[in-house]
Amino acid sequence: MRKKLITCTLAAMLLACASCSHHYYAAGFERSRILIDSTFDGTQSGAVAGFIAPYKRQVDSIMSPVVGRAAGYMAAERPESKLSNLLADILLWCGKNYGEQPDFAVYNMGGIRSALAEGDITYGDVLDVAPFENKICFVTLTGDKVTELFGQMAATGGEAVSHGVELVITTDGRLKSAKLHGKEVDPEAEYRIATLDYLAQGNDKMTAFKSATDVKSPAEKANNVRFIIMKYLKEKMAQGVSVDSKIEGRITIDDK
Repeated sequence: MRKKLITCTLAAMLLACASCSHHYYAAGFERSRILIDSTFDGTQSGAVAGFIAPYKRQVDSIMSPVVGRAAGYMAAERPESKLSNLLADILLWCGKNYGEQPDFAVYNMGGIRSALAEGDITYGDVLDVAPFENKICFVTLTGDKVTELFGQMAATGGEAVSHGVELVITTDGRLKSAKLHGKEVDPEAEYRIATLDYLAQGNDKMTAFKSATDVKSPAEKANNVRFIIMKYLKEKMAQGVSVDSKIEGRITIDDK
C-alpha cells in the first residue's frame, strides 16, 4: 500500500508539473570554463584508452611538429603584454607579403586564447593561441578615425598594437594622448592598418573600423592569422632565433 501511495504521489507531481510547465521561461544563463587536466586521470579506462589511441596518434602527428622557439614565457594581458605586442608586430611584419606597408597593426586581446611557454612552440601551441578562423586584413582610416579607434581601445583597457604606437589611457577608459612613431595623429592624414578581418568589420567594440576604405581582405585559408604566425616563427627558427618580445610603453595608464 505504501509503495502504491508513493507511486500515485509521484504521478500527481508529474502531472502538476506538466500542467504548469508553460509558466516557466529562461530568465538568463551563465557559463564557465572547466579545466580538464590530470586531475581526471586517476582511474583510466583501458577500453577508452584503446578507443582513443588511433585518433590520438593522428592528432599528435598534426599538433606536435615544432614551428619555432620562444626565448621566454609570453602571455597576453591588458594594457600591454609581451605576447600581444608580438602578435601585433607579426601582423605588421607580414605586410610585405601582400605588397603593403602598414603604419601600424591592431590585434584584439580577446582573440588571444593562450600563452606561449619558453622553449619549443608547436603547431598545437599556435592553434591554442589563435584558434579562430580570422584572416589578415589591410584597411585605411583617416586620422580622426584612428584617434576614435584608439579611444575605443582605451575604453576596453587596451588592445594589442604594434611597435610605434604610444597610447596613454586612464583607468576609467579614457584616451589621454596618442602618437604614431613619435608624432601626433594628423586628423586629415590617411593611415594604413594591418588587422584581422573580424576587427575590420567593427567587432570587439572597435566600431571605428566600419569607416575604413581601400579594404584588402584575402579570403583564402592560407591567410588565416595562425598560418601567418607560424610562417614568422619558422622563419626565425631557420635563422636560429628564439622569438621574444618586451613591454615598451605602447599603452600606459596615467590618471594624473
